[in-house]
Amino acid sequence: MGRVENKVAVVTGAASGLGAADARLLAEQGARVVLTDVNEEMGREVASGIPGAMFLKHDVRDEQRWKEVIAETLAHHGRLDVLVNNAGLVKFANVEQIDLEEFRFLNAVMSEGTLLGCKHAIPAMRMSGGGSIINVSSIGAIKGIAEIVAYAAAKGGILSMTRSIAVHCQTQGYNIRCNAILPGAHETPMTAQALQQVASDSNGMDQIQALGQGKPVDVANLVLFLASDESRNINGAQMVIDNCETIR
Repeated sequence: MGRVENKVAVVTGAASGLGAADARLLAEQGARVVLTDVNEEMGREVASGIPGAMFLKHDVRDEQRWKEVIAETLAHHGRLDVLVNNAGLVKFANVEQIDLEEFRFLNAVMSEGTLLGCKHAIPAMRMSGGGSIINVSSIGAIKGIAEIVAYAAAKGGILSMTRSIAVHCQTQGYNIRCNAILPGAHETPMTAQALQQVASDSNGMDQIQALGQGKPVDVANLVLFLASDESRNINGAQMVIDNCETIR
């Protein structure tokens, strides 16, 4: 217990799925957690079940709202130690089917949202003496899956951005680490959507067909490790969590 005792963590996309699991586990291990999401009703419901948690409605595409979320976190808790850039969504369409506006929307939420989160969290973390940024990419960033071209582009951008941010913070002496986790299929609303919309013979279904799905807490356990001082020497890493190395 207490692996992130007294750390303050912001988790985006925390109204359901992986984000909700991340927030719960971080809080169980001693963190003071700020949950954010565009879904206010679900977000407040999740936050109400986490002792000491607060919820902020938050569209991660909005730079001004990012400034406000960081400012409200500092006003309430006095510091920021952990940022989990988890907010995301998927559109199942291949390169010939995807609508350009849908492509731009997904990239705005995930790639631009992650950029904005890192940009505005870094100064707050510097004031706190350092911190850990955890960017949620995807197995789709390194494995070709035809049906998720826009999602893959956004998650690939997050992966490359993570390395750049890690190097920047290191060379500036900020004591801020930035790592990416790449989940495969886990039991979330997004995976349930995939099971309904993606053909069973798609290579994107390999993990589910061979080994089933992981649990959200499996990803949360990795988030907890990266948020804690146990991972103090891990920086700029991409960490796959899909139990599927042999069939990737």
